[in-house]
Amino acid sequence: MKENLILANYKVESEAYQALSELKRETTNANYTISQAMIVKKENGKLNVMDGFVSGTTTGDDTWTGGLIGSLVGVLGGPIGILLGGSVGMLIGGAVDAGDMADNVSLLEKAGDCILDGETAIILLAQEEYETALTAKLNNFEVSITRLDAAEVAAEVEHAREVERQMAKETREKLRAEKTEAFKETVAKKSEELKTWFSNLGK
Repeated sequence: MKENLILANYKVESEAYQALSELKRETTNANYTISQAMIVKKENGKLNVMDGFVSGTTTGDDTWTGGLIGSLVGVLGGPIGILLGGSVGMLIGGAVDAGDMADNVSLLEKAGDCILDGETAIILLAQEEYETALTAKLNNFEVSITRLDAAEVAAEVEHAREVERQMAKETREKLRAEKTEAFKETVAKKSEELKTWFSNLGK
């Protein structure tokens, strides 16, 4: 059994909803188990969650039920995905120079590139014995399917969230420092104004 994150891109939006409905009717069998499925649509570069489900299967670890896909969408639509764009692979994948870039393109970058603006996709978190079973279900419609190693995606998402937290911390510290500097300048200016005011008294 292998844990995969599956991205299925549909040419026709309504077919994505039909496929989701079919998947929900059979979330588990001898060939696969679906932990979560989510329909997303990319509009103006942002991934919007349209519909989805979490199966009744529990693992005791939220990362493998509702957490991973939601976190993935959050990272792709967050500061890393928006501000860095195509450079996300260098930051999260760990590329150290141009020569290493091709081998270090992150799965997050691949996931983001799989869904083009205006497209609708289903993102699945599934454990598969044979990939052909789910592929056959998804292929009932005009679809493009990409599989990513779920464990690698989870690790990259965790790393990305840590980078986001660090970015937020550094931004807060910078803002505080700038505020302190501006406050000192304001105090100095007010001090000069008061001195001038007092020196003019009685004149």
